[in-house]
Amino acid sequence: MSGWNTIQEVRRIEEQIIKLGFKFGNPKHAGHWSDPGYQDMVSLIPIDDSLPVYNREAEIFTGTLAQVRTWLAGVQWARDYDMFIKISDEKKRAAAEQKERNRQLMQTLKEGKRAEGTKK
Repeated sequence: MSGWNTIQEVRRIEEQIIKLGFKFGNPKHAGHWSDPGYQDMVSLIPIDDSLPVYNREAEIFTGTLAQVRTWLAGVQWARDYDMFIKISDEKKRAAAEQKERNRQLMQTLKEGKRAEGTKK
């Protein structure tokens, strides 16, 4: 049974993961349902194409909520550090992600044209 504080914590974590381009998912590779703690595991998967280098079904992280909190702190630290030393910022990240989306779109279009060219 979960109390109000747990519900609030899940909401806070969910807000944070959404900002980073993730959503909660049911873990596919976290062990067997009979393993102790399996029911407490969650996975973080990309929301749509917000993280274009990852497959939309990829489990980027799997763990308990406490482990997710720690992992998120590390991700935030890395992003802040990159901005601090000026190797990345929100604009650069957004531009690089859009470039990857465009590359994937071009690849899809090329593959579609090849498939059409083979039909006769």
